[in-house]
Amino acid sequence: MSIHPNVQRVADDLAAAGAAGEIRILDEATPTAAAAAEYLGCEVGAIANSLIFDGDGAPVLILTSGAHRVTTAKIAAELGISKLRRATPEFVRTHTGQAIGGVAPVGHPERVRTLVDITLDQYDEVWAAGGVPHSVFPTTYAELLRITAGTPVTVN
Repeated sequence: MSIHPNVQRVADDLAAAGAAGEIRILDEATPTAAAAAEYLGCEVGAIANSLIFDGDGAPVLILTSGAHRVTTAKIAAELGISKLRRATPEFVRTHTGQAIGGVAPVGHPERVRTLVDITLDQYDEVWAAGGVPHSVFPTTYAELLRITAGTPVTVN
C-alpha cells in the first residue's frame, strides 16, 4: 500500500526533527476532536487540533486542545494584528498543502507561524493529525513546541 504524499512529508519532517511518535493510519477519518478521542480512547483535551487562521493575510497555525475554542480577538491582540479569522479551505491548502481535517503541525511547504495551547501540557501524550483526515501521531506538548518552533499561548 502506498503512503499519501502528505503523510510522507509529515513523517519526513517528524524524523528530521527527531520526534518520537510514528504516524498511524486509521480505518476511518476522524475530522473532529471528539471523533479522534473516541477512536483513540483518550480525553478530547488530549487531541491537538491544528487550526489554520488568516491573520491579516498570513497563515497562523494554532495547535489547540480539543477541549478549547480559540478566542480570535484575544489572539489577534497578542499577535499585534487587526483580525484573525478562520481560513478558507483554499487558504489552508495553499499554506499547508493539506486539507482541513488532516492538517498536521509540520509537513507544510514553508514554515507557518505556530501557537501551541498551554493546556496540552497537562497530558502526558497528545495526538495530532498526520497530514490527511485519517492519520494521527502521538507526541507531547514539549515536542510540539520544539518541532514547530511554536509559541506557548492561552487560547481562550
